[in-house]
Amino acid sequence: MNLKKKNIVLCGFMGSGKTTVGKQLARISSMKYIDIDQYVEHKEGKTINDIFAEFGEDYFRDLEHKASLELAEKDNCIIAAGGGTLLFERNVEALRKNSI
Repeated sequence: MNLKKKNIVLCGFMGSGKTTVGKQLARISSMKYIDIDQYVEHKEGKTINDIFAEFGEDYFRDLEHKASLELAEKDNCIIAAGGGTLLFERNVEALRKNSI
């Protein structure tokens, strides 16, 4: 039997411990840890700094939103939101669908 678990989204300022707490929580709960910024970097093949420098913040925020939509389709994940991710209602609404 496959019991789906809602995702858990962690938010906070840069350096507040999202990664540390998220990885520990994922380990003890047998859930997968995903960092939205790392997810975007992996999909784009560029660092966040390079994306900002080359394309600007608006482009990055669109990538971040696309990542939020994609991750909202997953389950059993601990998701660390980037520092600005949840400042945008569209990302909050996307992640809220399958996350607490």
